[in-house]
Amino acid sequence: MAKPNTKAPAKSVSIFCSRCQHPLFKYKKGGKGALVKCFKERISKDFTTEPGTCPECKTVFARDMLIRGTPAFKMIGGKVWFK
Repeated sequence: MAKPNTKAPAKSVSIFCSRCQHPLFKYKKGGKGALVKCFKERISKDFTTEPGTCPECKTVFARDMLIRGTPAFKMIGGKVWFK
């Protein structure tokens, strides 16, 4: 499988916890689809203390994975929202 583009997209989105609305990441997202995964190299600002866990309400919102050979977070459906 092909690796993700090394050049990050110009568009940046803010990712929030669905339960407590706490900010989790600033992420360079490509495309206009749903947020399924976050490549770690594209996270520009990280507000979490534990990987994949909300610092406010301690909800697990993502799993640590290797996607196409690149470290990433696989988002759990309905746990996060972005704008």
